[in-house]
Amino acid sequence: MNRRLYLSPPHMSGLEQEFVRQAFESNYIAPLGPQVDAFEEEFAEKVGAKYAVALSSGTAAIHLSLVHLGIKQGDRVIVSDLTFVASANPVLYQGATPVFIDSESSSWNMDPGLLEDALNRMARSGTLPKAVVLVHLYGQSAHIDRILTVCNKYEVPLIEDAAEALGAKYKGASPGTFGLAGVFSFNGNKIITTSGGGMLVTNDEKLASHVRKLSTQAREPAPHYEHAEVGYNYRMSNVLAAIGRGQLRVLDQRVEKKRKIFKKYVELLRDLPGIEFMPEAQWGTHSRWLTVITVNPEIFGSDKEEIRQALEAQNMESRPVWKPMHLQPLFSNCEFIGADISENLFRKGLCLPSGTAMEERDISRVVNVISSCYKAKL
Repeated sequence: MNRRLYLSPPHMSGLEQEFVRQAFESNYIAPLGPQVDAFEEEFAEKVGAKYAVALSSGTAAIHLSLVHLGIKQGDRVIVSDLTFVASANPVLYQGATPVFIDSESSSWNMDPGLLEDALNRMARSGTLPKAVVLVHLYGQSAHIDRILTVCNKYEVPLIEDAAEALGAKYKGASPGTFGLAGVFSFNGNKIITTSGGGMLVTNDEKLASHVRKLSTQAREPAPHYEHAEVGYNYRMSNVLAAIGRGQLRVLDQRVEKKRKIFKKYVELLRDLPGIEFMPEAQWGTHSRWLTVITVNPEIFGSDKEEIRQALEAQNMESRPVWKPMHLQPLFSNCEFIGADISENLFRKGLCLPSGTAMEERDISRVVNVISSCYKAKL
């Protein structure tokens, strides 16, 4: 059988081994150490933020942002509807309630108009949310200016979940650097990986300092172990940070390859009726972390699930677009603001194998299977 094509597997550059060797030789194997310090400094410089805090996951970064803001039982937090559950789970950790906002069609991200309407209405009723968690989906930035403007109007802090969008651009700058906090993930399937881990970036010195403290069990500055607030074991390992330093050095190459993979898919699939691609919004540069298509079964003759199963039968991984949060049983009692855009994207959307080690013959394998599913109308 042909070798398996994964959705977005790790792709080591070879540079990582030198930094890992340094970590072992220094005997900094436990969390924290010089590799973590260097990774934070290099990452902050890369994305254009003043501060970066390396953590155990992107989820931890969202959680600690909410902790810093004092979000608690009874509070509400607005979250993008079309996302992975990790964007919303930290709201539940704090006993708060998420409110989900639908996507808009130009980027598939949170609709700024719906957000503005929601905040206007909430302001009138005295029920403003304590934060907005904005997700930059599949490597594409949301329309940050419009969203940040309305958040600033009502003094609602903006947390950017850029876990999927490292390497993307919004008007030339990195998503994740506009709000109070930006969140990145280095999970094994991300554009660069530390096997597991995340990063919080911010221009707010108090936030960065507090998150550092919270992530190491909230130890107070004393010679003994003194604790005045609840802390967490959320810091990144020095060894994983070493991997991240090697990966960060090839980020631009990885983005370039992701975009080439997308262009090849477009070239080979553009003439198939009923297949469309996730658009690139006019305000930025899509990293194309994943190449995502939508399938119109009435035109194509097969639906996205038939394509997914056909790919799996040929040892190729694909995955439906995220199931919107308002459709998840976990959030069945939460408010949803919007119509059916995110739901329609879930119904028709499919993520294709997009690993940066893919060759053109691998893309052709995927395309041949998709093409075989097309049923022309007689």
